[in-house]
Amino acid sequence: MTREDAYNITLDAIAKMQWNVAMILEAKATEAEKVRNWLLHHVTNDTYEAHSEQLTTCLQFHEQNVEVIDGLVKLCNGLSRNLKEIINPEKDNSDAMSSFMSGFGSEDKSK
Repeated sequence: MTREDAYNITLDAIAKMQWNVAMILEAKATEAEKVRNWLLHHVTNDTYEAHSEQLTTCLQFHEQNVEVIDGLVKLCNGLSRNLKEIINPEKDNSDAMSSFMSGFGSEDKSK
């Protein structure tokens, strides 16, 4: 397999992962809309004695969405680093493989 073939396979895999990220975000947006509607109709001032309890309930719902979005941002940043390596392979980087692998969650020991 030539280097170009390997790059094409890698780019195809990255494109499929980006598609899956888009599908996850679309599903999360739909879910967030449902949660918003539920909160508007069920979490009112009369439901809780203290405002802090109401706020805590709302924050629990939103915290899950923030965690998912944070994970997806980290995934996209890793994909971006990998794409930079593919697009600019002539860049003088003695640690290119380490940078490439850091996009998949392994730690970069040079930092």
